[in-house]
Amino acid sequence: MRRHIRTLAARHEAGGQFLSHIKSGSGAMIGMSAVGGLSALTELPLLIAPFGATAVLLFGQPASPLAQPANVFGGYLIASAVAAGAVVAFPGMWWAAAIAVGVAIALMLMLRVTHPPAGAIPLVASASPLHGSMLFTVVLLGSASLIALALLHHRIPPRQQYPRRIE
Repeated sequence: MRRHIRTLAARHEAGGQFLSHIKSGSGAMIGMSAVGGLSALTELPLLIAPFGATAVLLFGQPASPLAQPANVFGGYLIASAVAAGAVVAFPGMWWAAAIAVGVAIALMLMLRVTHPPAGAIPLVASASPLHGSMLFTVVLLGSASLIALALLHHRIPPRQQYPRRIE
């Protein structure tokens, strides 16, 4: 039994360098601050929870396939379309959000643009006034801003390859 507990508590991430960790955290702070500033400037509700999770991937795990620009943008585009459809077809129905999460995940996997934080967009759409074109505007503007900042951020030393090269 002790072996099973040890397996659950095992850390599978490789160790890193202190400076890289500080750079990742500060990049996420700058990225979210920029999105928040853009939100204040445009009066759009751009600070949505899924973007915090996107920041973890973009700034902390930039080599992950899930953090690549096509995955971030494509995943959010798919999830927004599915969420918008679910809200229009079944307004106020909690189960529609649950189905939309599953459909969005399946489509992201089929199209090879999986971005886990995007799976929360149907929940955001069902629990907030973000619907239709406003949902698309918020999600696509916020995700594009974070991708642009990540592209710049990873050029600052210690540099990391982002986006990942196709091999």
